[in-house]
Amino acid sequence: MTKPPLAEELRPKSLQEIVGQDHILGENGLITRAIQVGTPLSIVLWGPPGCGKTSIARLYAQAFALRFVSMSAIFSGVADLKKIIKEAQDQPLLHKGIMLFVDEIHRFNKAQQDAFLPFVENGTFILVGATAENPSFYLNAALLSRLRVLPLYPLDAFALEQLLQRYEKHFKALPLTSEARQLLILWAQGDGRYLYNLIENLRHLPPQSKRWDEKALEQVLQKKPALFDKMGDQHYNLISALHKSVRGSDPDATLYWLTRLLEGGEDPLFLARRLIRMAVEDIGLADPHALPLAIAARDAYQMLGSPEGELALAEIAIYLALAPKSAALYQGFNEAREQAAQTTHLSPPATILNAPTPLMKKLGYGKDYLYDHDLPDAFSGQNYFPSNYQRPSFYRPVERGFERELKKRLEYFQQLRMKKNKKSD
Repeated sequence: MTKPPLAEELRPKSLQEIVGQDHILGENGLITRAIQVGTPLSIVLWGPPGCGKTSIARLYAQAFALRFVSMSAIFSGVADLKKIIKEAQDQPLLHKGIMLFVDEIHRFNKAQQDAFLPFVENGTFILVGATAENPSFYLNAALLSRLRVLPLYPLDAFALEQLLQRYEKHFKALPLTSEARQLLILWAQGDGRYLYNLIENLRHLPPQSKRWDEKALEQVLQKKPALFDKMGDQHYNLISALHKSVRGSDPDATLYWLTRLLEGGEDPLFLARRLIRMAVEDIGLADPHALPLAIAARDAYQMLGSPEGELALAEIAIYLALAPKSAALYQGFNEAREQAAQTTHLSPPATILNAPTPLMKKLGYGKDYLYDHDLPDAFSGQNYFPSNYQRPSFYRPVERGFERELKKRLEYFQQLRMKKNKKSD
């Protein structure tokens, strides 16, 4: 028989041995309270790899003396679920209580998820799902309404140190310098299973006459790949963090999330497009240079490629973070678009329409039109909106950056318009 992986050998034997998830397992945690009152609840454990989802599920079932039945959404389907249900119904004494653990539950489609509903509803089993993806996006509303979603977090350095000590208590002390020990924890990236995989790799190395230092560790172990899924939650979460950091004028956070995305393997041209979007959405006319500079950064990356071109993306990211911010353009465009969609039946006023034919002239096209360049202020103040349409105000510049100047111009033309309208009255 093959020896089980170290992570399996050292799997917690009680909920008290679970580390890093005190918010659900502590004194006031939902699982603790459910056990105290003796009422098992159907739950979804939502968290990254190696944070303890499977161990918590097993020990949760154990706390209620329920039979633990496990299935994976990758390899199982509705037929497997029906088989489990049939066994429970045919032999009720043997299967008095079942806790069904469904790993990767988000991989089930809507129809497959619906198959759980009647059995969760009538108490045939307690359902415990596990997923690394946001349940709000992947589980249908009917199933979600019957479950409690419990977020789990990556293990912090203290929790990972506890796992190291658990290994050393069961086996032997790791021959590491304090700096190498910290590096090992850092490389685990919050993943307890991966930490044990690293330790397992060290166990198979020839004995050393001295302790491993950071340099030796780097030579014999492989760093954990960045936690990143281009099609999953992590992708959108990191993009959101980058965008919010730029909008929040924080260049250090901006650089951090930009490099996190690059380290994770994100397409730099995708990032360039997002930075261009930020230039128009969050900065707009507060700094008219932002857009051409963002486009220039994209062009620089296309010319240089990686890794040299990535510096151009970092340059524009910092520029955007420190640029004056204004959503006036973005908000004004959206408001105008909404109004336009509601008034597609309205025509421009006849005054500003060209009249290339006698009929059009007869209908008043172009009548009384004033050519702005012929006027003293190069401004006629005429109405350019549809007739009988109340004049709106879409663009409202802020007192920041270049928009401060645009605001002065807007107010200047508003005053001229009011004067000309008074004269015409």
